[in-house]
Order: sequence, then C-alpha cells, then structure tokens
Amino acid sequence: MKSLPEILTIHLPRGLVAPPVNPYGRQVANAGLFRALARHGGYRGIHVQSLDPLPADRLARELFPLGTDATGVALSSGTPLSTEVPSSGGILLSGQPYLSELAWIRRHSAADHDYSIIGTIFAFASPTHRELMMESALAPLHDWDALICTSPSLKLAVQRTFEIWEDYLRERTGAVRLPKPALPVIPLGVDLDGLRARAEDASARKTLRNAHGIAKSDLVVFFLGRLSFSDKAFPQAMLKAVEAAQRISGVKTHFIMSGWFPGGEKDRSMFEEAARCHAPNVNVLFLDGNDAAIVAGCWAAADIFLSLSDTILETFGQALTEAMSAGLPLVVSDWDGYRSIVRNEVDGFLIPTLGAPGGCLGETLAHLQSFEMVSYYQYVGAVAQHTAIHVGRAAEALAALISSPELRRKMGSAGRQRARDLFSWPVIVAQYNELFSELTERRLAALSAQGAALPAVHRMNPLRGDPFEDFRGHPSAVMKPGLRLRLAAGGGDDPLGTGMTAGLDHLFPGLRGTAEETHRLICLLREQGSLSVKELLSPFPAARRPFVRMSLAWLAKLGILDWLPAVSVTRKASGAESR
Repeated sequence: MKSLPEILTIHLPRGLVAPPVNPYGRQVANAGLFRALARHGGYRGIHVQSLDPLPADRLARELFPLGTDATGVALSSGTPLSTEVPSSGGILLSGQPYLSELAWIRRHSAADHDYSIIGTIFAFASPTHRELMMESALAPLHDWDALICTSPSLKLAVQRTFEIWEDYLRERTGAVRLPKPALPVIPLGVDLDGLRARAEDASARKTLRNAHGIAKSDLVVFFLGRLSFSDKAFPQAMLKAVEAAQRISGVKTHFIMSGWFPGGEKDRSMFEEAARCHAPNVNVLFLDGNDAAIVAGCWAAADIFLSLSDTILETFGQALTEAMSAGLPLVVSDWDGYRSIVRNEVDGFLIPTLGAPGGCLGETLAHLQSFEMVSYYQYVGAVAQHTAIHVGRAAEALAALISSPELRRKMGSAGRQRARDLFSWPVIVAQYNELFSELTERRLAALSAQGAALPAVHRMNPLRGDPFEDFRGHPSAVMKPGLRLRLAAGGGDDPLGTGMTAGLDHLFPGLRGTAEETHRLICLLREQGSLSVKELLSPFPAARRPFVRMSLAWLAKLGILDWLPAVSVTRKASGAESR
C-alpha cells in the first residue's frame, strides 16, 4: 500500500450506519461497507460527517456492533460544512453517488486539490437520480475523484450516459474540457464466515423445515430480497420454473420467498395470486425478511438459491454473494451484475434473458416519467414486465440441481470459494484502500504539475449562491463597511427588553450574534452616538464579525437601529414645496 490515509472521512447525512426496518439494498450495502472499512481498513481514525453529529460512543455502536472491537480507532463526528478532517486525511467517502454539493463545499471551504471525493453507485435506473449524478460533469470534480460502480455492466451504463451527456454539452455550449470522476469497479462485500455459520446450523434447518411441513427428503428453493415486482423481480418466471422443476424431477419442492412487501398487503395479495396461478402444486412460503432469525433459518433450510431478476434497478446482486457464502448453488438470470458474480455451470446457472427493443414506446415512457404521469416504480415496472427470462432453461437448471446432490455440493463449494476470493470484506476493503492510494497519488501529481493549487474563480455553485449577494439589487441600499448606524429615536433605555416579546422577532437566530454581542453593539452606539459598520465590528474577533454584522441588520429590521440621516420625511417634503 503506497499512501493509505490515516483518517477516513465518511459522509453519512443521517449519521446512522444500521439500516432501517424495510431496508433497501443500498442501505444494507452501506452498513456492511462502512463497518468493514472500520474493522479491516487499518485507519487510525474515522470521522463521520452528518447533519446531526453523533457522540463517539454512539458512533462506536454504529460502526462496531456487538462482537467487534473498536480499540485503536479514534472516532469523531462533524457537519458536512467542516472540511478540516477530510483535508488532513485526503479522502471523503460518500454512500451515495451525488457528489456535486460535496464538490462545491470542498471548493468553498478548502480547495479542489485538498482531498478526493468518492461516491458509490448502487442503482442507476431512476431518471431523476441520473440527472443528479450527471451534475458531476458540471461540478468542480476531477479525475482524482471517483464514482464506484459495483459491476462492469453498471460501469458501461454510467460511462455511456456520461458520454451522451458530454456530447450534448459540447453541441450546446461548445465545451472543449469536461473533467469527470473516475469510474472504478469494486463489488459489494459479504460476511462470508457469518453466512457460512448460519447455513451450517443443523438445528435451525430442522426447526424451520418442521415449522412449515418440509420433510427431510424434500428440496427447498430460496429467494431473498424485496418482494416487489416493479423494482426487484416479477415472480412469474420463478414460480413457473419451480413448478416445472418439481414435475421434471419428481421430488417434492418448496419455494421460500423471504423479504418484505414495499406495496404492503396489495403486493402480497398479487404475489399470492401469482403463486396459486403459476405454481399450484408447490408449497410457496412468503416469510418475513426483516426477522434475522427467520432469514438465518432460511439459509440453513435451503438447498438451492433462485433469483431471476428482470429490473433495470438491479446493478449487482448482494443476495447472490450471500448465497455463495452459504454454500448454495445458484440459478439466476443472465442480467447486469449477476453475470459478473455467477460463472455459468460452475457456481450455478445463468438463465438467458431477452429485452424489448427501444424506440418510440420507450421514448414515450421516458417522457411520461419526466412529467410524473407515471411514477418511477411504474416506469421500471413497465420495463421489467417486457423483459423475458427463459422459463424452460430455468426449470431445467433447477431440475438438474434437485436431482443431483453431488451437483449441488460441487457448485456450492465452487461458489463459496469464489465468494472468499472475490467478495469477502477484507478483499473488498483492500480494493477500496488501493483506490484511495491511487486517487491520492493522482491528486498530488496534478498539484505538483501545477506548482500550486489554482485559485478558484467561482467558489460557490452559481445556481446556489449567497442569497444576500444574489439578490442585492432588491433593497434600496446594502450594509457596507462605511455605512453609519445609530440608535433609532424613541427606543428607550432597553430597546431589547419589554418590547421584544413577539415570537416573530426572534426567528432564525442561527445567523446572528449572541445576546451578549448584540447588547454590546447597543452600548457602543449609545456611547458614541453614531458609528460605521466597520467601526462597530472592529472590537469583535474576526470569526465572529459575520454573525455580529447580521445582528446589525436584524436590529435595523426591528427598528432599533437607523441607517438614514436624521432628516424627517415631513421636513424633506416641506423643503421641496418651498423650492
């Protein structure tokens, strides 16, 4: 390892690592990744950027759950606006692919060369999310930043989108230089030893099978994932394949689908109807994928893993690496990231898929989604409904595995070894560290070639700038250093006292100075009568002056300070008439 950062900064807006109830794959994957980096990364410290910073003991529980050791790793937390720690460590890792705002914060508070920003892409189907990701082409990002893709297929899709978007920008603006982040491929990792232990629990196997009337000689086919036809898998192909495989093999077969229904009871009823229609002779069980004990029992009870994904939302297939770790042979669709995980006829079987051609109907579907005439889930669901998976081949593959314990053992063993070689967390963390080193060297080389960090002309996102500056033409005057202020007439001895009881007077205090600082301003004006803004700010520390200056604007809004010459409107009007 060449230049591993001693401190890793993780951008985690919620501050929480543990996934919520009813999690999506990205949340589970991020939890595994961040905990693996903390445990296997070799860092001296981990700093978490969050909107509500967590104390170190809470971070320890999030990053080092029960059974792991946080000794020797210093944990800290701060807001995304603070860039000191990533600047010293050189790396900022985000669990999301939206890097634009992080890049603008880096430019505003530090410099483009100060550290690398790395995001992770787990899904690329949503047009809205793709637009957010493509802001990377316009943000101050460089080739020492990166968007990590979880599979070669995902990288191809992201790369193609960048190329089309950049071609449009050249056509539209004549752009000749469009720097963009690197697109490395690093798969998701898996807790191999934990999965193996759960899969080899003979007691759990017996308990779950007995609970559902599964005889010792019966075969169990297992699917794990969201039970959503729109963004995970339409179940018909799987149901038909299991039904046909049971008929071909002559072995009683059960199909367990473990997960949760994003659409609630409505989705459950549709899945149950499909099971009755397409697998009438198979015992199809829908079990709670949020119950860790049930899922562990499923891994122990299962003989074959089945996942025939057909959604463009799928980019990798974390459940597949878990199945390999559990020593199960796999029957999966030849689809996106799946094909980079499973070797056909080695770890399992890849089942051919057929996509519908693009054209006017696909373009219409894109327009409908743009205007929200169809939802995102309807959009991806419509594509999945018109993507075919060869049911016959799936049935043949299942039947071959059902009929041959030796084939199941052979493929399961090969898959487990592949998981250990390619997808175990220490292997994945090593790839992350190698990427961090490579990006650091690239960043420092660029800085060395330039001699010094180039000054940034635009420190703020032009479309998200300082509102006081962006709309400075709205007021008749702006508070400048030379503007003279005085206490307004009739304010009394205590202008911040009894007359300040209205709640509206005290909103948005975070932009202002403290009560003590505000009181000091009033005392200065009472003593001097009139002072310029510069003179009023000079007694305060430089770091506090922006807040104190805002207090001056607030006092003027409340009518406590006056910024106009002491000439009344009535007197001016009388003077005008006399002329």
